[in-house]
Amino acid sequence: MFLVLITAIGVGGATVVGSLIGFMFRNIPPKYNNAILGFAAGVMLAASVMGLILPSAEMTGRSGIWVTVLGIFFGAIFLNLMDKLTPHLHNLSGVDVEKHEYNESLNKVLLFVFAIAIHNFPEGLAAGVGFGSEDISNALTVAIGIALQNIPEGMVIISPMILAGMSKKRALLIGSATGLVEVVGTFIGYFGSSISEQILPFALAFAGGTMLYVISDEMIPDTHSHGYERLATYSLLVGFTVMLIIDMFIG
Repeated sequence: MFLVLITAIGVGGATVVGSLIGFMFRNIPPKYNNAILGFAAGVMLAASVMGLILPSAEMTGRSGIWVTVLGIFFGAIFLNLMDKLTPHLHNLSGVDVEKHEYNESLNKVLLFVFAIAIHNFPEGLAAGVGFGSEDISNALTVAIGIALQNIPEGMVIISPMILAGMSKKRALLIGSATGLVEVVGTFIGYFGSSISEQILPFALAFAGGTMLYVISDEMIPDTHSHGYERLATYSLLVGFTVMLIIDMFIG
């Protein structure tokens, strides 16, 4: 339980650390922003496959592989539905829409930040679910991967909020709050998976599916939309191989 508590603080706190860094270096050029996000996508991809989906498949075996497959798709569909149900969050921005000409930029920023908060919950769930199994090494791999990618993730959400008209203090608070969502998710994932070992393979695959959805639907397209696709691709490979090395040493 103590290890789960440390993990919850670690994965959530990593986003807070990233937000603080982003606050200090809030004018990150698009080139380096894409490199950071690409690295984060690579770390996230490795963590979802090696720490969640493969362990789920090993638990189910050939006869139960459909549980893993369904878990992946249910996780992706869940996040897709959450994106569609995302409400307008203008009040959180602190920007007076009556005094500021409303444009798509503000709405896009708010939806992006809320999407980060949405997928932070299953990331926390993934970290917690991992500790519900007996394989602590895989759980640590997932937790480290999530924490590593949360730092650059926290960094890149600060600048868009400030540019959209939010105060620096509010932007920092909102950026940090997206990480606190993971603390809740970690405990829910841990206690939920501890109820029955039968739900653990599905829960692992579900969390992996949500992470794959975020990588493909949000992170990679964003890093390939500013003219630095090659840099973002190699950054993704670096992130993936870093996690592969970490997994080999921990495992």
